[in-house]
Amino acid sequence: MADARAEILSRVRAALADRPGPVTVPRDYDRTRDLGDVLTLLEKQIADYRAVVRRVTEHALVAEIESSLAARGARVMVAPADLPSWWRVGDVVWSLDTPMSPLSNGALDRADGVLTGCAVAIAQTGTIVLDAGVAQGRRALTLLPDYHLCVVHADQVAATVPEALARLDGTRPLTFISGPSATSDIELDRVEGVHGPRNLEVLIVG
Repeated sequence: MADARAEILSRVRAALADRPGPVTVPRDYDRTRDLGDVLTLLEKQIADYRAVVRRVTEHALVAEIESSLAARGARVMVAPADLPSWWRVGDVVWSLDTPMSPLSNGALDRADGVLTGCAVAIAQTGTIVLDAGVAQGRRALTLLPDYHLCVVHADQVAATVPEALARLDGTRPLTFISGPSATSDIELDRVEGVHGPRNLEVLIVG
């Protein structure tokens, strides 16, 4: 038995004798690629995903939020508890989600939508990233309601994916959103709302 084992190991070593050495993987990613006006690019990429997107000024943000909710006929909205209070416009019932008193899945599902901020937005891909930080809430908050209204500030926009990843903490629960939730079956029939909201609306501030 010992001779058989030695023979097997000898053959394995012989087979691996000419294996290539370790490869040095470059880590100096291009984080500062010039893509021009990143806000315009982000707006274009988000629209390509069939999401609604508008550029607004900080001064007009509250009015734009109110206009968006009125256009959808939203009457009950959910939001993270640390959402800026002035974003919670009138004529809407706001249900706040807190770590100590989280809303039930049923309450999230019955709501007309959710309003959040974001951690980072990627102009190159039109992707919004949430990390459960300020004004974002836990992951379920933005997956169960059928409508997500997201506010992105200009200083949160990264040009490229490497630049965005450099801003993020990989130990946090990251959610990457590229347009409304959609998938296709084997016949390429598009199905929306499988993994999250069917309707995404983004207000780019700045």
